[in-house]
Amino acid sequence: MCGLVGFWRPGGPPLDIRLIGRTCQLLRHRGPDDEGFLLVNTSESTARPCSGPDTDPRLGLPPLNSFSGEKFDLALGFRRLAILDPSIRGHQPMASKDGRHWMVFNGEVYNYVELRSELERAGHAFHTTTDTEVVLAAYREWGAECLYRFIGMWALCIWDSLQRSLFLARDPFGIKPLYYWSGNGAFAFASEIKALLEFPGVARGAHPQHIYDYLRFGWTDHGSNTFFANIHQVPSGHWMTVSVDRPDKPRIERYWELRTTSLQGCSRQEAASRLRKLFLDSVNLHLRSDVSVGSALSGGIDSSSIVTGIRHLHPEAVELATFSHIDADPVLSEERWVDLITRAARARARKVTPRPEDLLRDIAELVHIQDQPFASTSIYAQFRVFRLAQEHGVKVMLDGQGADELFGGYPSYVSARLASLIGSGHWIRALQLLLRAVRLPSVEPRSTLVRTGGLLLPRSLEPLARTLAGENFIPSWMDRGWVQRHGVVPTPLRVEGDHNVLRAQLREALLKRSLPGLLRYEDRNSMASSVESRVPFLTTEIATFVHSLPEEYLIDSRGTSKSALREAMRGIVPDPVLERREKIGFATSEHTWLNALRPALQTTLEGGTAAHIPALRHDVVRTEAEGVLNGTKRFDFRLWRWLSLIWWTDQYSVRFER
Repeated sequence: MCGLVGFWRPGGPPLDIRLIGRTCQLLRHRGPDDEGFLLVNTSESTARPCSGPDTDPRLGLPPLNSFSGEKFDLALGFRRLAILDPSIRGHQPMASKDGRHWMVFNGEVYNYVELRSELERAGHAFHTTTDTEVVLAAYREWGAECLYRFIGMWALCIWDSLQRSLFLARDPFGIKPLYYWSGNGAFAFASEIKALLEFPGVARGAHPQHIYDYLRFGWTDHGSNTFFANIHQVPSGHWMTVSVDRPDKPRIERYWELRTTSLQGCSRQEAASRLRKLFLDSVNLHLRSDVSVGSALSGGIDSSSIVTGIRHLHPEAVELATFSHIDADPVLSEERWVDLITRAARARARKVTPRPEDLLRDIAELVHIQDQPFASTSIYAQFRVFRLAQEHGVKVMLDGQGADELFGGYPSYVSARLASLIGSGHWIRALQLLLRAVRLPSVEPRSTLVRTGGLLLPRSLEPLARTLAGENFIPSWMDRGWVQRHGVVPTPLRVEGDHNVLRAQLREALLKRSLPGLLRYEDRNSMASSVESRVPFLTTEIATFVHSLPEEYLIDSRGTSKSALREAMRGIVPDPVLERREKIGFATSEHTWLNALRPALQTTLEGGTAAHIPALRHDVVRTEAEGVLNGTKRFDFRLWRWLSLIWWTDQYSVRFER
C-alpha cells in the first residue's frame, strides 16, 4: 500500500525537481518505509532512478536533488508501505529487465502467487517475492488485458519508453484512489488531491454541481468529478492512456462493469453454499501478508463474518486482533456484540471511545486527510479505529466495507424491494412484505412508503411529488441565484431500470452513489495511520454472483436484509449476530457531539470563510443551525455538511465563483 505522484510536461521548461520531492513528501503517511523517484527525458529516452531522504542507502541511488538543472519532462514519485517482501527488493519505481517499462503501483494483487507461476511458465523470471513485480510482468505479457486477471485493489502507472506513453489503471471498485489533472500541455496524477494542488496550473476552484450534490443529497464521490473543478479521478474499472502527442488529452476506457449472469434454478441452499465458498476463499487470499494482520470489528454481520471466517479458516495458526469503535451512548454502543464475536473467534479485542473534545482537537487533521468534504462524524470514529491499530503495531486490517451495497444492508432497500414487487404486479407479496418489515426496529412505516412511492413515480412527476412532500430541490438555506448562474442541475441522480428496482439501486450504490465515498473515507483514514485496509467482500466474482441472485435472496419475505449472507455464514458467525435486525455500524451520537461542541461550531458558521461561500444563505444557515442545536428543528446531516464544507474551504483555500 503506497502513494503515487507523477508530472509530465513534454516540450516545456525543465521540471522543478524540488517540487517533485515536495509533492511526494505530502504523501509520506501512505508509505513511510521507503521512497523513490524516476526522472525521464522522453525525447531522448533517458531515465534516471534516484533517491529521497527515506530511501534505503543500500540501493546506492543518487539523490533527487543532484539532478537539479538537468532537463527532464517526466517525473514519477513513490512512497512505500512495505507489506509483501518488505526488503529493499520491493523498491519502486520498478523497472522491467530491458528498461522499457517503469511502474509505480499502489495496492495489492492477492492472487500474485498463482499469476507468478503462470508467468514463469511463459518464460518470465522473478527476483523478488512482491506482487509489484508480478503486476509489471503481467502487463508485459498480456497488456491491458492483465487487469481482468487481478484479484485485489490497485492504482498504477506504467511508463512505456518505446511508445512514449503512460498507462494508468484503477481497480474495478475504486478501492485505491487515482486523481489526475490535465491542461496547458501537461498531465499530473497522484494518490491524493493535496499533492496535485502543488503543481503549477492546478487551480483550487470549487465544482458547483459537486457542491450542490453534496449539500442537498450528501453525495461525495460519484462520477469522475471531484469537489475541485479541474481535478478528476480515474473512474473505477477504467484504464487511461496518455501519449506524448497530447498529454493534456488522456484517453479513458472502461475495462470492467457489473453484469448479471444466469443463475436459473439456483436454490437458496445452493446460493448460500456457493457464496460461503466465494467469501471464505476471498478472506483467505486477503490474509496474504508478510506483516501483522488485524480486523476492524463493529459487531455487525459483515465484520463479524470476516473475523469468525478467519478463525474458521485457521483454527489455531492465526493470532487475531480486532479493533472497534464503542460509542459512549448505550443506544448506539455495540460492545456486547463485539465481545460476543471476539470470544467466539478467540481474538484479542482493542477498543476506542472518542469524545467530542477529541473530534474538536483532530478536526483540522481529519479535513486535511480527507481532501474533500465528508458525510458525518462516523468518519472520525473510523479514523480513530485505524489510529488504534497503528498504536498496536498492526499494518494490515480487514474490513467489511461493501457488503451493505452488495446484499441490501440499509433499511431503505426494503422500499426498493417493495417497488420491485409492485412494479411486477405482485401486490399481495408486496403487502405481506410491508406488514412484516415494519415490525423490524430499523424500518419506519411512513418513510418506507414514501420512498417506495418515489421509486415508482414517473420521472416527470418527481419534482411535483417532492415539492408536495416539502423536499425542495433548492432548500431555503441554499442560494437559488448561485445555483442558476452556474448551470447546476438541481435534481437527484435517477436510477433507471426494469422491474428489478432493488438490483438497480444496489448497482448504483455499489458503483456510483454510496460505496465510492465510503472507500475514499476508508483509504484516507487508514493511510493516515500508515495502515493498509483490505475489503474481502469486494471481488468481481463475489459481486457478479450476488448481483445475479434473485432479489428475494437478498431481502426475504420478512424484510430481513442480507438474507443470503446470513445463510452463508450459518455455523461460522454466532446465531445471535445472524439474527440481529437493527443497523448501527460506525455510528456516533452525532447530535450530542455537535451540541457539546456548540461554541466552536457557532464560531465556524459565523466566521469569514462561511460568509464567502456563495452557495449558502448564511442568515438562514445560522438560524437553522441554532434551531437544530436547540432541538426546535429536526436534526439531520445538513448541519454537518455545512460545517465540513466550511472547514474544507478554509483548509484548502478553495475559491468559489459568485
